[in-house]
Amino acid sequence: MIEARIPGYGNLRLAHLVMDYNGTLAVDGERLPGVRRCLAALSDKLDIHVITADTFGKAAAGLSGAACKLTVLEPGDQSAAKRDFVRSLGASETVAIGNGRNDRLMLREAALGIAVILGEGAAAETVMAADIVCDSIPAALELLIHPLRLTATLRS
Repeated sequence: MIEARIPGYGNLRLAHLVMDYNGTLAVDGERLPGVRRCLAALSDKLDIHVITADTFGKAAAGLSGAACKLTVLEPGDQSAAKRDFVRSLGASETVAIGNGRNDRLMLREAALGIAVILGEGAAAETVMAADIVCDSIPAALELLIHPLRLTATLRS
């Protein structure tokens, strides 16, 4: 569990982390440097899930040995599927990280939504649905490793 009391924003009690894979943890299907280290640092505090369309078919290999659970989505309304996944965990205790248009609903639904802008960019709708925007996945995950950074960013 990660807790943060943020003046003017509210109190966060986070038990779950839900992330996209491509464009968030990976670019062109290749896991980015620093991801495994950050996931290991968070694994004793959060239940970590990666939910993806797996565009490049490399998510399982890229996450092999990582401290997370992988869900590959079927074709269809993936935006709603990701949102519903967050709801099933308990949105009020979930932080979501993503970049694609199909991530916007899960970021909006989660107690804390973080958009990342990497090599493939980020959908404008997703950025607007986020509470925080980061320029790398290690920076996004380190907000959770060091929760006072959340306070510094979100307080009013």
